[in-house]
Parts: sequence; C-alpha cells; structure tokens
Amino acid sequence: MPNIQSTYKSPDTEEWLDVHFTRPIGYMWTLFFKALDIHPNVVTILSVILGIVAGVMFMHSDLYHNILGIIFLMWANFYDSCDGQLARLTGKKTQWGRILDGFAGDVWFFVIYGAIVVRLFHRPMPATATEWQWTGFVLCLISGTLFHARQCQLADYYRNIHLYFLPGATSELHSSVALRKQLDATPCKGNFWWRIFLRAYAGYTRAQERLTPHFQQLMNLIHTTRNGEVTETFRRDFRRQSLPLMKYANIITFNCRALTLYITCLIDEPWLYPVAEMTLFAAIAAYLKHRHERMCAHFTEELNKGNY
Repeated sequence: MPNIQSTYKSPDTEEWLDVHFTRPIGYMWTLFFKALDIHPNVVTILSVILGIVAGVMFMHSDLYHNILGIIFLMWANFYDSCDGQLARLTGKKTQWGRILDGFAGDVWFFVIYGAIVVRLFHRPMPATATEWQWTGFVLCLISGTLFHARQCQLADYYRNIHLYFLPGATSELHSSVALRKQLDATPCKGNFWWRIFLRAYAGYTRAQERLTPHFQQLMNLIHTTRNGEVTETFRRDFRRQSLPLMKYANIITFNCRALTLYITCLIDEPWLYPVAEMTLFAAIAAYLKHRHERMCAHFTEELNKGNY
C-alpha cells in the first residue's frame, strides 16, 4: 500500500502542522474514499459544504457554536487535504480539480466574512457606544478582497513556482495566456460551466502574474532564450534561495489564518481577524513578495550574463 509521503506535493512545501496533523488525518480519509471509489472532486465539494456550515456557526457569539465552527472548519480542511492526496494517489488529477480546490477556500472565507459582519452588526465598536453596522461590512470587504485574496494568490503561486523548478515534483503553474487560448478553443455548446470555471481560473492566474513582474520577466527570458529549459545547476540554486521563503508562504495560507480566526472568535472579538489580515499577514506577504521578486531579478540578471 502506498505510504503517506507519496500523497505529498513535496516535502519542501509541506507545513509542519500539515505533516504532523492535517495530512495524517487527511490520509485516513483518502484511504476511506479510495476504497469507495469516490472521485477527488466529490471530496472537494463536501469540503465546500462543511466550510459553509462552519461559517454559519461563527455567526453566533456563544462558545458552543464557535467550537462547532472550529470543528467543521477543521473537518473541511481535512477534506481539502484529502482531495489532493486522493488525486495524487489514484492518478485522478484534473484541471477541474485544481480550479475547484481553489474555489473551495474562497467559499469558506466568503461565508466566514459574512458571519463576522452579521455577528458584529449590532455590537458596539471597541471603546465606543457606536454599533459596527455597515462599518463591519466595509472592514471585511476590504480585508477579504484587497488583503486575503492577494495573500492567498501569492502564497499559492510562490509554492507552485518552487515546485516548477524542483526536480521530480509536480507543479500546477499555469499561464493565463495558455488558459485564455484553451478557453477560446473550447466550444460554447455543452461546455457552459467548464467555460465559466476556465474563465475564472484564467483571471485568477492573471492576477497572480500581475503581482509577480520580475518572475514573469524571468520566465519570459527562459522561454525565449532557453526554449523553456534550465540547467540542473539553475534548479539547485533556485531551490536553495526559494526554500527559505516557503515558510512565509505557509504562514499566509490556511493554518495560521485559521488559528487566528479560532482565537478571535473564541474570545468574542471577531473584528480582530480582518484587522490581523490587514496588518500582520499583510506585512508578511509584503516581505515575501519583496524577497521573491528580488530573487527572480537576480536570476534574470545571471541568465542575461550567460550563466547557467
């Protein structure tokens, strides 16, 4: 029977908490769903449902509902881990799965932000007698669209960049141009939902590309002057410089974000969660972006000099 390591994308990009907690539990679910011949995309949809239930629980201020919210969100995350593990174990990896997987987390947090807005609506702001009302909505809207979304886009992209240059690893690094061509070549008839998902994924990928101009320059140089090929020395040096950045990418993904949400909801101060995204997580994301872009600029300069 395959071991759990065979279901990892790569040890380089696995978080400590995932390796020691989420992945082992996800692997047990993987074996369960594999025995039932359940497709990974079905597991992803189940994770969406569980995440929505979690969000509804966080609308309430009492301890009982918040503990339920934590349980359901952890359960959703186990399934989110399981769908990728199941896809790698069974070889049922599809582009649908890649798109659905990213969509799942967006749905979870869309509902969670809504729950925070509802929970805060008739409560006074800290140290005032003024109710949050629509101020809470604006806070969550700004946090979700301008901070949360971009942070997750960056983290996802940087991990796939790392895997792209890592020998033997499987990367899901895609080009928005290639995705648009695929969309244009897909007939409208009989492909309504697929075209919608493909359009959304192309837009998501384009947003990642806009956030990483120096990496785009590097990739353009590799494709135009090296036919898309790089040497093993380049791969080794890129991994050496990229690997220390993976811990920052992991911080701004699910685990630290979820722990922050759990704490702020349990102490009944859920407004602190979007504030943390706009301050602490934003600072980490900015530092990660600066380091990664500087690294890519360095490799572009080295390639232009004829090195590697």
